[in-house]
Amino acid sequence: FGRIYMVNINIFWSRPQSYYDSAAWRGTWEFDGGAFMNQASHYVDLLDWLIGPVESVQAYTATLARNIQVEDTGVVSIRWRTGALGSMNVTMLTYPKNLEGSITIIGEKGTVKVGGVAVNRIEHWEFAERDPDDDQVEQASYETTSVYGFGHPLYYDNVIKSLRGEAAPDTDGREGLHSLEILIATYLSARDGRRVALPLEY
Repeated sequence: FGRIYMVNINIFWSRPQSYYDSAAWRGTWEFDGGAFMNQASHYVDLLDWLIGPVESVQAYTATLARNIQVEDTGVVSIRWRTGALGSMNVTMLTYPKNLEGSITIIGEKGTVKVGGVAVNRIEHWEFAERDPDDDQVEQASYETTSVYGFGHPLYYDNVIKSLRGEAAPDTDGREGLHSLEILIATYLSARDGRRVALPLEY
């Protein structure tokens, strides 16, 4: 990519009221969290893992249509320590079904959009210099009937193998703290109506 200039993530999914009503914990602050914490958390992982440390966030959240404690919709603007800017748009109100889970990265030497319903389809892949791996891009797209894609079974398989001593963990709790801190900063920003710098001071 060279220097990354801008990143955009969209999660336009659907969770009807019946989804939240199906279990008492859903849509609560104590046990679930909202659209950012629950449905968008893996996309938040991408912010730090792909782009690098986040400098600050400014967010807005709202409960526009569902009878729940937490947000069903939110937006967050992001500034990375590199100077790159980005945004994440999240809603669980898409009619009539899940529409998009995507990330777009715009850099000085390349632009990529991975979209589909769950970052499962390469929609744009263009770089100033060709790489041998570019030939494999067409095979990287796959069809999925669910926004969960195929990531969870691979993760659970790694956890089981790690517990059995058959593999090293692909990730650990410390890695997850980066995403959790971005999420907490997002909620603090929305609650207090201000930009929140990272790392957080505890």
